[in-house]
Amino acid sequence: MSTSERFDCHYCKDSLLGKKYIMKEDTQYCTKCYENLFANCCEGCSLPIGCNCKDLSYKDRHWHEQCFKCAKCSRSLVEKAFAAKDDLLLCTECYAHDYSSKCSTCKKTVMPGSRKMEYKGNSWHETCFLCHRCQQPIGTKSFIPKDTGYFCVPCFEKQFAYQCCACKKAITTGGVTYQDKPWHRECFLCIGCRKQLSGQRFTSRENYPYCLECFSNLYAKKCVGCTKPITSLAGAKYISFEERQWHSECFTCMQCSVSLVGRGFLTQRDNILCTDCGREK
Repeated sequence: MSTSERFDCHYCKDSLLGKKYIMKEDTQYCTKCYENLFANCCEGCSLPIGCNCKDLSYKDRHWHEQCFKCAKCSRSLVEKAFAAKDDLLLCTECYAHDYSSKCSTCKKTVMPGSRKMEYKGNSWHETCFLCHRCQQPIGTKSFIPKDTGYFCVPCFEKQFAYQCCACKKAITTGGVTYQDKPWHRECFLCIGCRKQLSGQRFTSRENYPYCLECFSNLYAKKCVGCTKPITSLAGAKYISFEERQWHSECFTCMQCSVSLVGRGFLTQRDNILCTDCGREK
């Protein structure tokens, strides 16, 4: 046989005519050379994974089919769900038993892949995370922790939340207390103009809240000079004389308009005059 007709292993040069061989990158190898040169080493038994064996791989690691087993119970993991922990492969049952969290209600394992609830380091099966009051699964709905229990929002409002004395509905966030009674911020209004009083200065009369403007218009004394209300609630200074009141800036001579604050003055019927204008009269 001529050299051109030879068909040899690329590595050991043995003839491959009539023998099983493997091609790799357009180059032929006998099975022995191929296994020695290229076969992956099994993670289970440390032997090469031969050409006649299935090569099962996971994250660049390889196993014989018969070596692909749970590291704890030795059950085959071929075509089964498994989990990895510290380079070990475990069946879902062993992984769950050793590493999965336990349900805080039923104390059973929360299996990997199952729907669960987690809160502050505790875990529950979704069907075990119940409202403490109505005993219905909370699921993905909002909940409120209270003491050692968890409540869906409607149950929490019924059992614990303050009721606004205006609209009688639960106060879940914020709120205002006035005369030892709870109010929603949006319900705490001036009895006169219905403007919100939360965060504003206000006063009261006969137990009703008023904004300063309404209180002044309704109850404050009026300035003789400008006829506008005088209220100390707004920090205004005023002058009082014979049951009449003036804003400090309005207490001026009726004739020459000079300020009479801190000065002597004269009266002429209902008029207030400075001493100079009073003498001219």
